Amino acid sequence: MSSEFPRPIRTQTRFSALLTATAVGVYVLLIVGATTSLTDAAAACSTWPTCHTPTALSQTELAIAWGHRLAAVVVGALVLVSAAAALFGSTTRRVRLALLASLALYAVQVAVGALTATVGPAALVPGLHLALGLVIFTGVVAALAWDLEIATGSDDDRLERTPEPLSAEESPEPRVIPTARLARARLTAFAYFKMMKPRLMWLLCLVAAAGMALAAGSDLRAETIVATLGGGVLAIGASGTFNHVLERDVDQRMSRTADRPLATELVPVRNALIFGLFLTAASMTAFLTINALAAALGLAAILFYSVVYTLLLKPHTVQNTVLGGAAGALPALIGWAAVTNEIGLPALALAGVIFLWTPAHFYNLALAYQDDYARGGFPMLPVVRGETVTRKHIVYYIGATLVGTIGLAWITDLGALYAATVALFGGLFLWAAVTLHFEQTERAAFRSFHASNAFLGAILIAVLVDALVL
Repeated sequence: MSSEFPRPIRTQTRFSALLTATAVGVYVLLIVGATTSLTDAAAACSTWPTCHTPTALSQTELAIAWGHRLAAVVVGALVLVSAAAALFGSTTRRVRLALLASLALYAVQVAVGALTATVGPAALVPGLHLALGLVIFTGVVAALAWDLEIATGSDDDRLERTPEPLSAEESPEPRVIPTARLARARLTAFAYFKMMKPRLMWLLCLVAAAGMALAAGSDLRAETIVATLGGGVLAIGASGTFNHVLERDVDQRMSRTADRPLATELVPVRNALIFGLFLTAASMTAFLTINALAAALGLAAILFYSVVYTLLLKPHTVQNTVLGGAAGALPALIGWAAVTNEIGLPALALAGVIFLWTPAHFYNLALAYQDDYARGGFPMLPVVRGETVTRKHIVYYIGATLVGTIGLAWITDLGALYAATVALFGGLFLWAAVTLHFEQTERAAFRSFHASNAFLGAILIAVLVDALVL
């Protein structure tokens, strides 16, 4: 297919960059519009399209209202240019239709915004303005994903055969157990620590902390923090240990896991099981000092990751990563339950963000290690359906995750810091995924993977600061 587009776009790469900028622009407009600060600011300007009120222009609320309207003009121009480029350029019918529909809906959304500003929100269905924005954003993201598939994909790039078993060079060298007691104790202690999957702890503890902060605000008590995060660390350690036990044979076939303590038989299976059960009991003890609901959710997280994900989902379905996102979402519910002894809507919204983020995050790792996963017999998306489909689904799930962050802002009191953070890091995450489409290297996959970590870490910290301090 020709990659010719009207001036100044001309090339397929520039058209993809334009769509990326348009998607980010629509998202920024949505996230700002969904924050409490803008909701308050809307009352400062009751005329349209400009603001003529007795309120001084220097006031913050009026400045925000003006900024929102000026941003809407810029984003509208991006949507218009994208639709025109698709209409007169070489692209597929579905990309063209998605952008033209988004342009038409943008005009409707502007009319709704004008009516809301002049008459008031009671004149229309509540949330209609935001709902139209979400549909527009979905259309632009879909067009971007389809365009990238055209520009960078192939019809069938699945692995043609299972990679050869690990060679002698790839296999870990036989572990030499030191004879000195202190050195042996250090090696063994590190092995048990490694079984707890410490790399997962910081992010999942941030999720639980964000859940607590949303529930309690500045009234969060120190003993609740200690018990919840302590129980969470122990629960993550138990889940990781059971995962090491259950996957020890498969780990031996994969280069990235062949040096794990049970794969190398450094730790006996019986000892690992006892350690996992001890961590589970310790976790339940910590959670029960708060309430029974937090303990039940903590146990559910351990069982889901250890049994449902490890034994049922991961080896048997290509949707393992999608469904497995529930394990990472549970800490949000645990954090909220630790404070309120119930499960609230903000906790479900935060859990939804984590659930949707997980495929967008982990598919990058699946691309980087697809040979390893094929060698281990796991039906990961790039192994079963190919790299092109996987990269497209990364964009889909990034879009869904960003919609989730808008929903979280809409139903909570999170303000300007959260809005700025998700706009900045959401844009970087999306840009990294677009770059992955064009580079198609292991390095690009890891760059997108790290961008996903930075995105989630940044927004969780923003939630904490917004809820606890601001």
